[in-house]
Parts: sequence; C-alpha cells; structure tokens
Amino acid sequence: MKILLTAFDPFGGERINPAQEVAAALPERIGGAEIVKLWIPTVFGKASEMITRAMDELWPDAVISLGQAGGRKAVTPERIAINWMDARIPDNAGHQPKEQFIEAGGPDGCFSTLPVEAMVAAIREIGLPGEVSLSAGTFVCNEVMYRVLRHAARTMPDTRCGFIHIPFLPEQVREKPDMPCLSLEDMVRALTATLEVVEAHLASEKR
Repeated sequence: MKILLTAFDPFGGERINPAQEVAAALPERIGGAEIVKLWIPTVFGKASEMITRAMDELWPDAVISLGQAGGRKAVTPERIAINWMDARIPDNAGHQPKEQFIEAGGPDGCFSTLPVEAMVAAIREIGLPGEVSLSAGTFVCNEVMYRVLRHAARTMPDTRCGFIHIPFLPEQVREKPDMPCLSLEDMVRALTATLEVVEAHLASEKR
C-alpha cells in the first residue's frame, strides 16, 4: 500500500512552510502503508502537474496534500475544492490568476474522497484541535486539490485523494502575537493520527 504525501515550499514572504516541516518529520511507514513524500512548488499548474505525474508513476492508494493556512488554529482536512482561481497574492512564479476557472466546463466542486470526519475525530481523540474545513480557498492549494481529484476520477477512481491545511509554526508568529500556531511536535502527532485513519480505511476497503 502506498500513500503519496505532498507538501508545498514557502510562499508569501515566509521563510518556511509548516507543510514541508511536518511532512519531513513524519515516518516513512505507517501501519501497512509506505509514505512516499513529494515536495511541490507553490505555483499554479506546476504543482498539480508534478503530483499527477507521480500518481501515474506510483499508482498510489491515496494522495494527501499538505498546505499552510496561516490564521487557522486547527488541523483542517478539506471537504471540497472549487473550480475557481482568484489569487490574493502572486504564486512563487509571479502568477496571480483572478476570477478564472481551473477547468473550463468542469464541475463546480470536487469532494474529498478521504474519510475526513474520521480523520478529525482521530485528531481530537489525542487532544489536539481538528476541524473539517469547507473552504480550501482559491489559491494554489485549492487548485491542486481540484486537479488531483479530477485526475483520480478519470484515471484511478479507487485512489483516495484530499487536502489538509495546517496552522503556522510558532517560529512563524514571533512577530504576529495574535496569530494562532501549533508546535511541530503536535502537528506531527495530528498528521500521524490522520494517516493511521487513512491506512486503516484503505485496508478495510481491500478486504
């Protein structure tokens, strides 16, 4: 069993991205699943192309993308990606699409195929903040989630796909005293719990 785990590089003036820091600290195996890690750029189009190429090569059982959501206080698995790009800031290549469809003629939204409610429950069971999110935004994170779900639906419908947003790390908020954050240790614990849920869900589907 393979789970493809992707994480963005720093963007928006930040020196680090908690997604990469957490992904790097996670184990290479969880239960019966190999965790294959992929670093992706915060660039419209390029990030999703890298993921779908890796999907075609690995044929993973699940794809989970991690992204930073500064201002959120909880680890938030996303419920839905919308067919819309409207960037508040440029991506790392200077692109800033405004009011554009991701896929002309595509569905308005694509729902996560991960067990998001069970993932949130697992985070809360270990005493950490977890919430289901109903908005992945309109930046690169949302575009990646949408394109990955569409690619899976077309070519590998048994592959479970979704996105998890995580808060800032403490070192990112030293000069932002009112901004929530979570420690690296706590976020690794939360993501380990979610991956354990996904692994168990995949295993039960294969029985």
